[in-house]
Amino acid sequence: MKQTEQKRILIVEDDVHIAEGLKLNLTLQGYEAVIAGSGTAGLKMWKEWNPQLIILDIMLPGMDGWSVLRHIRLEEERLPILILSAKGTPDDRVKGFSCGVDDYLAKPFNLEEFLLRVQRLLTRASWGKHPEGGGPEETTESLEYSFGGNTIDWQTLTASCRQGTIQLTEQEAKLLKVFIANRGKPLSRKLLLEVGWGYSGITSTRTVDNFIVRLRKYFEEDPQNPVFFRSLRSVGYLFDHP
Repeated sequence: MKQTEQKRILIVEDDVHIAEGLKLNLTLQGYEAVIAGSGTAGLKMWKEWNPQLIILDIMLPGMDGWSVLRHIRLEEERLPILILSAKGTPDDRVKGFSCGVDDYLAKPFNLEEFLLRVQRLLTRASWGKHPEGGGPEETTESLEYSFGGNTIDWQTLTASCRQGTIQLTEQEAKLLKVFIANRGKPLSRKLLLEVGWGYSGITSTRTVDNFIVRLRKYFEEDPQNPVFFRSLRSVGYLFDHP
């Protein structure tokens, strides 16, 4: 099961013994593996190291695995992610797959099964590459999103709205993706900060509020009486449309 090409695997796990054990066994299989001991550290390593697979725990200090998963999926849909968690109920698994995980394995786990799942995920990921190795194939899926007479183009980060055609910032586009992915669901300011910005701990919620003001200005007919981006008292915000 040795690999002809060394693959990079990021292990996001706060249990030192489990993390070191995973790293050792993955290294013995020919992979290059590194460990991040928290959700925020995992996000930082994902951006800097560009792994080809992520092994992700759910119960992490600071930012939990759900927020890490949602944050990554805003920018990278194809990166294989395997949840390895003690939270292994059917509800946990359903939540994981609904958030975009590729595979889910509950602790305690069989090492041989784990290694086979890793190999399978990396093999499947390679199917989406060009034969010349030029990266993922282009897809026309979900390149635009429309609501209430507004249209967002994710490729150009532009929006056709009540103000005409505007250029969105990367952060505005990321926040819009969080809302769209959770359409009809109440979202707390804390969750929006964690998923949209990668923050954890105590951070000013005014950051979110200021961005909401801008989104309402772009997309609402009457920003003072929003229809799409609604405030929920003592909760946060909710995005929805017919």
